[in-house]
Amino acid sequence: FLFLSTVCFLSSVISLQKNKEGKQIWSLNGTLIDLHGDERRRLSGGNLIITGLDRDQDSGVYQCTASNSQGTILSQRATLQFAYLENFKTQTRSAVNVREGQGVVLLCGTPLHSGELTFTWVFSEYPHFVQQDSRRFVSQETGNLYIAKVEPSDVGNYTCVVNNTITKERVFSSPTPLVLRNDGAMGEYEPKIELHFPDTIPAAKGSTLKLECFALGNPVPKISWRRTSDISFPNKVKLKNSNAILEIPSFQQEDTGTYECIAENSRGKNAARGRLSFHATPHWLQTMTDTSLSIEENLFWECKANGKPKPSYSWLKNGETLISEGRVQIENGALSISSLNLSDCGMYQCVAENKHGIIYSSTELMVLGTTSVFSLPALHPSFECFKCESEDQICLYLTASRPHASPRAISLHVILCDAKKLSITFRISLFPNGTLKIANVTKRDGGSYTCIAKNQFGTASTTGRLIITAKTTKITVGESIVLPCQVTADPALDVAFFWAFNGQPIDFHQDADHFERVGGSFSGDLMIRNIQLNHGGKYICLIDTDVESLSADAILVVKGPPSPPDLVVVEEVTDSTAQLSWSPGQDNGSPITGYVIQARTPFTVGWQAVDTVPEAINGNTLTATVVGLNAWVEYEFRVLASNSVGMGEPSPPSTKIRTEDAMPDTAPTDVGGGGGTKSELVITWEPVPEELQNAEGFGYIIAFRSVGLVTWTRAVISSPSVTRYVFRNDTIPPFSPFNVKVGAFNNRGEGPFSSIATVFSAEEVPSVAPERVSAKSLSAADIEVTWEPTASTPERVLGYEVVYWEDDTKPDTVGKVRITGNYTAVNVSGLQGNTQYYLAVCAFNTAGTGPQSVPVNVTTKKPPPGQPPQNVEWNLIGSQLVLQWDPVIALETESEVTGYIVLYRRHRNNDMYSIITNKTSVELTLNLNDNYVIQIKTLSEGGLGEGSEPIHIHQLSKSVISCCRLLFCLSPALMSS
Repeated sequence: FLFLSTVCFLSSVISLQKNKEGKQIWSLNGTLIDLHGDERRRLSGGNLIITGLDRDQDSGVYQCTASNSQGTILSQRATLQFAYLENFKTQTRSAVNVREGQGVVLLCGTPLHSGELTFTWVFSEYPHFVQQDSRRFVSQETGNLYIAKVEPSDVGNYTCVVNNTITKERVFSSPTPLVLRNDGAMGEYEPKIELHFPDTIPAAKGSTLKLECFALGNPVPKISWRRTSDISFPNKVKLKNSNAILEIPSFQQEDTGTYECIAENSRGKNAARGRLSFHATPHWLQTMTDTSLSIEENLFWECKANGKPKPSYSWLKNGETLISEGRVQIENGALSISSLNLSDCGMYQCVAENKHGIIYSSTELMVLGTTSVFSLPALHPSFECFKCESEDQICLYLTASRPHASPRAISLHVILCDAKKLSITFRISLFPNGTLKIANVTKRDGGSYTCIAKNQFGTASTTGRLIITAKTTKITVGESIVLPCQVTADPALDVAFFWAFNGQPIDFHQDADHFERVGGSFSGDLMIRNIQLNHGGKYICLIDTDVESLSADAILVVKGPPSPPDLVVVEEVTDSTAQLSWSPGQDNGSPITGYVIQARTPFTVGWQAVDTVPEAINGNTLTATVVGLNAWVEYEFRVLASNSVGMGEPSPPSTKIRTEDAMPDTAPTDVGGGGGTKSELVITWEPVPEELQNAEGFGYIIAFRSVGLVTWTRAVISSPSVTRYVFRNDTIPPFSPFNVKVGAFNNRGEGPFSSIATVFSAEEVPSVAPERVSAKSLSAADIEVTWEPTASTPERVLGYEVVYWEDDTKPDTVGKVRITGNYTAVNVSGLQGNTQYYLAVCAFNTAGTGPQSVPVNVTTKKPPPGQPPQNVEWNLIGSQLVLQWDPVIALETESEVTGYIVLYRRHRNNDMYSIITNKTSVELTLNLNDNYVIQIKTLSEGGLGEGSEPIHIHQLSKSVISCCRLLFCLSPALMSS
């Protein structure tokens, strides 16, 4: 395998691709490679093939030099490195002595290596790995283990484990004993940041940047992050490992700035900061093209590249560095050579380089000393010109590309195809560069034109044909246009107009949705409505009279959004990216300016736009890399093109592909729990969505420990849909706090854990019943129950529950009322009147309800009268309303009437008002500008009785003094009139 500027395995085969034409020579670290007698290295079609790779002999920078008769150029450089990881030194490591509460850093001492490494630490014995949390952190930059505050449970042996991600090698250090000193515990002290990021950090565009920050301190410091410019972090920024890691994926220019890590505890705070700068490899903004010049002419070439830092430039000729001297001058990216001669011919390369990369741009210089030679094609095989409307308008320039001649051509002239020399007139001009200008073009100017160039060495010529066509009009899809066709004629003549489109007569009946002929007797204008792409072409208007036939034509070019791109192919896939290519569709009259890529998965609603590199895909780009994809998810992609008219239809979807798998990078959320039965610890979480599980074999790792302990107990659940785990053990004390976290794993490995939550074990039900329970009937439907709180009990009480039933010989519960909090009374509602109820009270918590109190009984009041007030009379004088009604007599099974309540509601504010009286009449003062609804009900021990029929009174300012006797038997419509 070959990775440019990356790493290769030993004993692999390398194939470096280069141009197969001409001769190729390879160099290693600037020294030519001698292939004679070398059994391991050989050339094949310009490719260098190496077998039996050797780290000492084959490491370094490779470059190919390609030569042919035109000159020599150098290839891009390719760096070959070998991944390896040597063993730790075997000497015994000294014990680290610390006091309880003190912070400590255990050094890994990374052995010699090449390639990316990952670090873990083993505590006591393999495979018991140190679990990272807010107190412990393993740096992937230094490999060291940081313990913010040492606890007695930390005592033991620690071994650093180093993994090479390329070779998969793993080596173990000698154990480092951690020992507690016996001279007392360490007091509290402010945070001390032991691990922080550099003051200046270059970051390449699109890279993933990780900043590490960790502090020692007592109490354990909390880590937070901010940008000193007070710009909030975008959603893509991730905080990991109890905020010890700040991760910025897909780094962009707007992510630059100063970042600050803040470590804080109750004793104080400390901070570290660094500036992130945007860096990029060079890329070309301007390059040169192959150039042919005559002897003694001057050359000026300029190349421009962008990059961060700004790139420097150098120039090569035939693979050798050019030096600025004499005729050759080099200034930044510009090369100038004065008074060219034949020795200046060859291949030239502009080289742009910064510390992140180097790029080459190649071109050829030809110096000519021959007869005139036209570059082909000189004149195009045919030219189209629009006939001019104004005699003064310059209509046409015919340009033959400048002939290569050294010295420059002495004479240039143009003749027609019949070999007749073209006369230079006021309409026709010939410029020294070979350009022919024809003003006021007519159809007679059509024909073949030949340009002839001469010098002392000979003659050269080129020929092209000029075609005069109709005027072209451009219009956008969906618009309408009128193509004029008018004639001036004797009114006595019959004039007929006919239209043809692309040689076929227009059927105005069949195509009436788009075509209509408009105008008067001597006008045959054609209106085209809601123009579509298929309406583009040549239109001819035929005019037929008794005397002659005439015609006029025009070309209509219809511009529309681009046609769908085609052949969307996924060429390369990783766990988070996909490289796409596609073929462009028709631009439909307006150049394609850009592309948008959309993706669809089984987990999305329809098609969604995705992030790409480059971010903005211009119309000349037919490849892009989609970034930010989820691992192990099936994707389809489609591409849409846009131009100045708008966005076109999408391409057909690509073939479905699945991204590569990866370790989980999302932890379960909403970790909590509690409840359950005795001796249980119930842990719950929100599951990780399927699209974020990243690989097969997904499951959860549940870790928990009693608050105050260090060692975690772990359990594994292999079902991705499970959201609950119950740990049962008789030794679990009731309602005891536990630290709980839930992580994820799949076939690729373990992912991150959630933040730590505190969950209580199951509690026991209250063991004591409430005392001094009493009950009192409030009405026919309500009973008030009171009690004294439970006496001191080891169990927690969340509230109380009242249960009630009717027959004490069959104490089946009719209902229950539960109230949360330290209350000592509650109302039981919705009961039957004149009925005896038995009631009991018990305390409850999450484990259930405790024992019930001794039952008490009470009988509800008789129900209120069922007969409403009748024979209601009202008398309105001004704003005073007097109401009268007949008394209501309760039945023997009903509660006695103790009074009446008059309820009235204003329409404007919808507020309800009431007046209580023990009489059968009442006087109300009403607002003259509002409407009212009035109703009368009886009062009794059993509650409110039935209400009278509502009385509707409309705006009093529009009413007259009236008196009306309303009988109960009247309809509501009559009462409101």
